[in-house]
Amino acid sequence: MTTDPTRRVLPRLVDHLRPYWPVLGLIVLVDLLAVPLALLAPLPLKIAVDNAISGQPLPAWADGWLPEGGIGVALGLAVLLVVGVALASQLQRNGAWLLQSWAGERIVLAFRAELFRRVQRLSMTYHDRRGIADSLYRIQYDASAIQWIAVYGIAPLLTAAGTLIGITAVMLSMDAALAVVALTVMPILALLTRLFSGKVRARWHRQKELESSVATVLQEVLSGLRVVKAFGQEQREEQRFLERAGHEVRASLSVVRAQVVFYTLTAMVLAIGTAAALWIGVRNVQAGALTLGQLTMVMAYLAQLYAPLEVLTGKVTELQGSLASAERAFALLDEVVDVEDRPNARPLARAHGDIELRDVHFAYVAEAPVLRSASVHVPAGTRVGIVGRTGAGKTTLVNLLTRFHDPLDGALLLDGVDMRDWRLDDLRRQFAIVLQEPVLFSTTIAENIAYGRPAASAAEIAAAARAANANEFIEALPDGYDTQVGERGMMLSGGQRQRIALARAFLKDAPILILDEPTSSVDLKTEAVIIEAMERLMAGRTTFIVAHRLETLRHCDVVYAVQDGRLVPTTIESSSALLANRGLAHDLGREAGKPLVQAV
Repeated sequence: MTTDPTRRVLPRLVDHLRPYWPVLGLIVLVDLLAVPLALLAPLPLKIAVDNAISGQPLPAWADGWLPEGGIGVALGLAVLLVVGVALASQLQRNGAWLLQSWAGERIVLAFRAELFRRVQRLSMTYHDRRGIADSLYRIQYDASAIQWIAVYGIAPLLTAAGTLIGITAVMLSMDAALAVVALTVMPILALLTRLFSGKVRARWHRQKELESSVATVLQEVLSGLRVVKAFGQEQREEQRFLERAGHEVRASLSVVRAQVVFYTLTAMVLAIGTAAALWIGVRNVQAGALTLGQLTMVMAYLAQLYAPLEVLTGKVTELQGSLASAERAFALLDEVVDVEDRPNARPLARAHGDIELRDVHFAYVAEAPVLRSASVHVPAGTRVGIVGRTGAGKTTLVNLLTRFHDPLDGALLLDGVDMRDWRLDDLRRQFAIVLQEPVLFSTTIAENIAYGRPAASAAEIAAAARAANANEFIEALPDGYDTQVGERGMMLSGGQRQRIALARAFLKDAPILILDEPTSSVDLKTEAVIIEAMERLMAGRTTFIVAHRLETLRHCDVVYAVQDGRLVPTTIESSSALLANRGLAHDLGREAGKPLVQAV
């Protein structure tokens, strides 16, 4: 298997760009129009020197249709050619620019959408391991590499190659010996390009990783700014940012140093080639083999010959950064989606809500299993309380129920069918979730409530809010249901956010409900309001309540403790010890000896 990064990336780029080949081909054609225009650019200068100044007859192609006029006509022709070539060149550049912008933006948008689609499908294990900032960086910045490679890399390379071929042909027809001397720089440039490309690519990889690391610090600090301020750690976080950013700056300068050396060597090689061609050209003029105008034209063509050579060599090294980004983006696409539909997965309209765990085993790290042979049967409509010490596996159980993870061994069944045999989208529509820290999006209250049912009417949204005891405070707001909640809902209080989350669950009307410590972060008065709404929400639904407050657990039909990786039926006596580390010993102790619910 090849280890050359370019050979790995380029075939995938070709495949991703397949839908855009027609417009990319048009871009190349418009770019190639620059070749004849470049070939025409030195012509006015030759006519001015040889015909307008030296008085030589006009070329045959011009003499046949221009009026008699000698030097004046020749000068007029040179001036018109300068203006005409300049206007045509500008139109060509404008057309290429518009096409490049149109194609580039659509290419990168489609690629970002594909990366975003993949990121959403990856399991929570991946995101917990890699962090959010890394995925953000790859989608927002690395994805744009495909645009630079396709539009500003491949197309200019093809144009430069076409220009090089055209100008070489013209120079060979004018002075073959001089053209051969000028082209001797090409093998040297090819060798330099090959030597430096690998070095630059490796340094770009390092720079991208460090830049992503800087983004991670920014995301962590800004998302946790309240904690940073509360503990007075602004200076410490600034130092952490500067340290990471300093490493990134040094990596960037390392890239620049390599490119500076490369461009300097390239410039020296081209300068030597130009000097050699000038020496030979002047000697040919002195020997009468070339006119002064022809030498001027040849030197102008030589400058245009070396321009595409510079593009060809420079673009190859410049593209190393884009190729490094493309590798990172494709690596994200290559991440294995470990939670997905099985072949021939079954559709599911609405579940009854009967759930069973059969010898479920799960571990984030092989050496430290979280659940071991966990088994329990929950009939439809049962209210199940889940208790346990911090880290016992309560949240893991919730993640398995909703297929955020799949068990390593055993099975979870919904209505007697392995959950992995249901279509994933259909399965998740059977669950409504209310978390300890409710997740709201930066939009209106109404849109947050309707997140699970975007097509819900205003009346349905309001009805869900009333059921969640949220309607009163919403209507008291100046903009009512059109109130913007701010980032993560921070314009609202914790109790208000929780009631909006409950309203969202009401509106979704799923047969299975998961309440993950829904009252742990609110005061007693707000808790009573939320519990009243929860009582209505749980009616007729299979419900799992992860909780540590006795008042919440009172509403359960059965309570299980997550203990040593298993689900164990519990009573007040055993629950008290399990939950003591959550500050519940006092509350539960008052009820000691009295069964919380009838254990199974």
